[in-house]
Amino acid sequence: MAKQGQAGDSPLDVILGAAKQGGAKGPPPVHLWNPPFCGDLDMRIAQDGTWHYLGTPIGRPALVRLFASVLKREDGQYFLVTPVEKVGIRVEDAPFVAVELLAGDDDASILRFRTNVDDIVTCDAEHALRFEPEPGTGGLKPYLHVRRDLWAKVTRALFYDLVARGEEREVGGVPMFGVASGTQFFPMAKADALKDFA
Repeated sequence: MAKQGQAGDSPLDVILGAAKQGGAKGPPPVHLWNPPFCGDLDMRIAQDGTWHYLGTPIGRPALVRLFASVLKREDGQYFLVTPVEKVGIRVEDAPFVAVELLAGDDDASILRFRTNVDDIVTCDAEHALRFEPEPGTGGLKPYLHVRRDLWAKVTRALFYDLVARGEEREVGGVPMFGVASGTQFFPMAKADALKDFA
């Protein structure tokens, strides 16, 4: 295991060391870390959620999960952080992808998602769904809040599942079509405009 700040370690070695240490005791507290910026890594998260390093996909899911555990977003930019350094990476859309809708054991009305890095996220007030217009298609792009300004893009198949669960409710006096999770309602579009997003 790489040690933080060890002479000769690359920024990637330091990031890996911090992620491994954090994994033993739960997720690292990246929101508490404010180290100096040490430059950019040639690392990219593609639109489909695939992580690339030096232009090559990272094929080891455990390694991707380690990197994801030390991911932080500040002012719209993404960084991998440790207590001692911060390196920038590129994210084409959202850093995660919601890939599975899990059946609720205790309450079927509560939506739970699994991401491509195996985070389980219960959709609620703190882990909201949002729906953005998709340029050029007239459709919607759904996203799920995972943690600390990090979002997962919901796959198209899961979006259809959400639409199938959808219902119409009034929000601020306006009929809206959306989906509920527990007591929370997440509007997708005005009910009378739904045909435009089908």
